[in-house]
Amino acid sequence: MLHWKVVTVGLFCCFIHMGLTQRRNKVLFPSAGITKRGMPTMVNPTFHNSIDDVNLLFEILLSGLRFGNNGQLSVNDAELASLRKTRKLEVICEDVVPRKLTDIRRLTSDLSNHIGLLHQGDFERTLLTMVYTTQQLANCTTDYQRDVWAESFVSLYHAIKQDLVGDD
Repeated sequence: MLHWKVVTVGLFCCFIHMGLTQRRNKVLFPSAGITKRGMPTMVNPTFHNSIDDVNLLFEILLSGLRFGNNGQLSVNDAELASLRKTRKLEVICEDVVPRKLTDIRRLTSDLSNHIGLLHQGDFERTLLTMVYTTQQLANCTTDYQRDVWAESFVSLYHAIKQDLVGDD
């Protein structure tokens, strides 16, 4: 009888812990649930669902990815840019990935307070935000801008490293 009580109490504590953990973690990318394209399939969009998608994303990143001043994303390789899957990446980068420094700082703050592993979509969007931050860092004209963007880049790097390795 004592055995069942221990199991019951253990499960109860586990459910309480899971509930508290879910409440403590804020939504990292609020715009992911509200895409502006009006497509019902693009609610909380993610780019990769298989290892082939991951390889495609890697190939796109290697070929060159540019964020324009007007918010447009462009892929340097014309063949990769014409793929249907690349259009989904454009929607994610243009509508979900934060562009303003204040939004990126909010994201890094939320990531530092995040408990547990990132969801697949949050990890992917954090990585794409890091790519955007890197491009902004490369295009900086003043030392102050460079320092601010570099700080954001390092914070995003630490969040991704924390998620992958689990080190502090």
